[in-house]
Amino acid sequence: MPFGQNVPFDPNRPGGPYRSGDPYQPGDLYRPGGPYRPGAAPHPPRDPGPSAGEWLRATDPERRAAATPRVLLPALLAGLLTAWLLYGGVGANLLICGAATAVAAGLTARAAGRRIRPWTAVWSLLALVLLAVPACWDAGWPALLAAAGALGLASLALHGGRRWPGVLFALPALLWQVVPGVDWLWDGLRGRALPGRGRIVPVLKAIAVAAVLLTVFGLLFASADAAMADLLAGLTPSLDIGQLPLRTLLFAAGVVTALGFARIGAGPRRWDRLAVRPGRERRRLEWALPLIALDLMFGAFAVIQAVVVLGGADAVLSSTGMSRSAYARQGFWQLSVITVLTLVVVAVAHRWAPRTTPGDRRIARILLGLLCLLALVVVASALGRMWFYVDASGLTRLRLWVLVVEIWLGVVFLLLITAGLTRGGAGWLPRAVVLSGMLTVAVYGLMGPDTMIAEQNVARYERSHRIDLRNVRELSADAVPALDRLPEPQRSCALQLIRRELDRDTRPWYAAGGSVSEARRVLADRPLVQGPLSGRGPCERAGLVSGSSW
Repeated sequence: MPFGQNVPFDPNRPGGPYRSGDPYQPGDLYRPGGPYRPGAAPHPPRDPGPSAGEWLRATDPERRAAATPRVLLPALLAGLLTAWLLYGGVGANLLICGAATAVAAGLTARAAGRRIRPWTAVWSLLALVLLAVPACWDAGWPALLAAAGALGLASLALHGGRRWPGVLFALPALLWQVVPGVDWLWDGLRGRALPGRGRIVPVLKAIAVAAVLLTVFGLLFASADAAMADLLAGLTPSLDIGQLPLRTLLFAAGVVTALGFARIGAGPRRWDRLAVRPGRERRRLEWALPLIALDLMFGAFAVIQAVVVLGGADAVLSSTGMSRSAYARQGFWQLSVITVLTLVVVAVAHRWAPRTTPGDRRIARILLGLLCLLALVVVASALGRMWFYVDASGLTRLRLWVLVVEIWLGVVFLLLITAGLTRGGAGWLPRAVVLSGMLTVAVYGLMGPDTMIAEQNVARYERSHRIDLRNVRELSADAVPALDRLPEPQRSCALQLIRRELDRDTRPWYAAGGSVSEARRVLADRPLVQGPLSGRGPCERAGLVSGSSW
């Protein structure tokens, strides 16, 4: 081709800028989403992020010890103890079953070469303290809460999390270890010869033959002689066929729980390895302006509360047109919701906070710390209002529980403030929050909630001769010693339902709280007034106070 001759542009010619099969053609250079825009740099490829399988695979243990026959025996023991002891109720039996489960987990953890660390000992001891709650008291709600907390702490002790993912995912980790625990045992025992098989099998055969012979000849002797029938009836354990389904279910629950903990001990998932990406930083103005506005609103509320405390309560109440009791009752629930929402706001704001420069980090600490500090005023106001209402209307289970939760939320805010002031990092915060929560559950259970409720209501009656008998009648046997101080007919009315439940109660000592025996002794020393006087029972003569039970 002669030099300088004009040649038509062919983008698809050999050696040209585009070839057939290229993802972009000449007309697509500046299309929306194309690789180039006038005055803009090319788009970097987007990172799709890890898939669900990769996300979970990152937490896989380095190795997991195989199940051995030594694990099977404590697991079966835990199942037998659960079926035998937990049928009638919970008490000291829960601690016994928990100890058998801990043996199975300890054996596998030792076989895997794991060592006991300080935090492992802390979580384990606190779990045992929680399991002791049903052994002390008879109330059901604190026992259920303590049992759930003990299961979570046992899982955390075996996992050993430090960061937020490691702690929060480890607490309920037993729930997804039930089926894998059974599979883990089957894989470990499949094809393995049982140790001592030559000694164990003959013993089992002898026991089976003896059981058959004793059953056959025992039935014949019992039908032939009445005295022999009475003797055999006393020696033979009673077995109710109607109990078999529930006892079988309890046995299975005990076995799978022990196997689940054993599998965690053999090789736990490392939830701390979960990669949690920090939120995209927001500009200082769009992040700080909403927090400044919220801090100003919290500050205004703090000023109003200071005015009320310093003597302006009458003016505030007159402007609202509410009584003191109504003002306290209405405000508590809203303030409790505000406290929880503030924790959510702090968590979200911390994730999206600007952190590029030291100035950004300083502003974030100041605004979030101020919000947490003002939230403590909200907590104090909520507690004050609830306590004022309790003093006026009496204490109930729900009122005591929300008081305890509000106090714990205040502790969480104090921990957040401390973490913000710590320069060396706040790696201790996740475990500190969980520790404070579980300690709150332990204290709540061990202090005897029903006992405290009864004590407060009896003390209120001794001051003002007012008591809401509808609330105290629903308490458990824990409340009997305190309610026994009431005069008649209030005493008999308050203890009627409790005594009726105790008369129906046939639980053995290990399936009931320690307070049950004390309640029986008190009611035996001072029987209730049963016969109606002038056609009215004790509750009618006492005059039940119709009050709220929240």
